[in-house]
Amino acid sequence: MNDRDGELVPAFLLRIGSAVFALILLLLSSGCDYGRMKDDESLRTYKTAIPEMPKESIPINGGIEVIRESNPEFLKNPLPYNQETIERGKIAYGFYCIHCHGPKADGNGTVGQSFTPLPTNLRDEGVQAQTDGLIFYRVSLGFKREPALAYTVPEEDRWAVIHYMRFLVSQKSG
Repeated sequence: MNDRDGELVPAFLLRIGSAVFALILLLLSSGCDYGRMKDDESLRTYKTAIPEMPKESIPINGGIEVIRESNPEFLKNPLPYNQETIERGKIAYGFYCIHCHGPKADGNGTVGQSFTPLPTNLRDEGVQAQTDGLIFYRVSLGFKREPALAYTVPEEDRWAVIHYMRFLVSQKSG
């Protein structure tokens, strides 16, 4: 090996390294079609229009804070006392209340039997003497062992259950 061969080896390696680098660069750049990717809908999710939310789906004012800050004696049942509302209350009672308060609203529900003390008898004179607003307030925010149902039961269903509760007592006496 002479001096001239020593100069060829680094120059040869430099040419091979440059060629390999150019080949890798070519392979990497040919794998992506940036023009097409740029126009792909799946990559432009920020331009997707968000559908309009139904009214009253997310309260921006009011909600449970209005109930919490109100005087329960002044809350009035906004639903009319009629057959349609009573039927709605019966359905809601069957979904949310019957398990603890029982089918006769006497506190003898299947789940309620495991509680001590037993759930309140909703036909009791002490309960029936309360205003609709006070019952709504207590059902909404919780009272003693009654859980806060404002997070679970729609407001109109809570009011309708109160009408149904009153209807049950009127049926017994009438």
